[in-house]
Amino acid sequence: MLLEVIVTCVEDAIIAEANGADRLELITAITEGGLTPGIGMVQQVVKAVAIPVHVMVRPHSRSFVYGEADMLTMEAEVRAIVEAGAAGIVFGALTAERTIDEAALERILALTGRLNVTFHRAFDELADLLSGLRTLMRYPQVNRVLTSGGLRPAPQAVPAVRELVELAKGSSLCILAGHGLTLETVSQFVSETGVTEVHFGSAVRVSGEGLAPLDPTKLLSLSQLLHDGSRQETP
Repeated sequence: MLLEVIVTCVEDAIIAEANGADRLELITAITEGGLTPGIGMVQQVVKAVAIPVHVMVRPHSRSFVYGEADMLTMEAEVRAIVEAGAAGIVFGALTAERTIDEAALERILALTGRLNVTFHRAFDELADLLSGLRTLMRYPQVNRVLTSGGLRPAPQAVPAVRELVELAKGSSLCILAGHGLTLETVSQFVSETGVTEVHFGSAVRVSGEGLAPLDPTKLLSLSQLLHDGSRQETP
């Protein structure tokens, strides 16, 4: 089981790596669902840790429907993120009709090279999740989809997440489940959905607050729970 943890600064990144995170999602503006961090932050976090760093590419929180100015901004950000040595980007774009914006996706993928690409929770606003996943499956550069199975917290959407996991089997895509998972609910959720990667943010922060620091005790407990469980299931 792979554990991805949201980080917003170098201190977060160091704590996350030291307490069992397998991968980082680096963002700013955590209370807005995450925006692109400054390139200086990206450079310093990449230098500070050995685990993969995936960087949010999202210019504003107004919507996931992007105009030309937004696209030019995101293209510049992707170029800088590649140059900084990050392992991947986290990106998503929709049309006004709530489908995957393939034109925007293709423009971004043209710049990512060998970077991992996660399509983020814009996915959960799609009119049809299964159709959206089929669209993304046509793009081998997209490695994973971050989703809670719709707009509800992930533990309330187990059937939807399980259906996405089943559809993604055998493709280039991995379902990364996030939003609303806790230390108390994650084991049952994993068992019921079959996900192999989970994404945690505020649940592993002090008092469960997004703007608080990461809580090393919570994070270590979570990583031990996930990783020990995975080892026990391996024949």
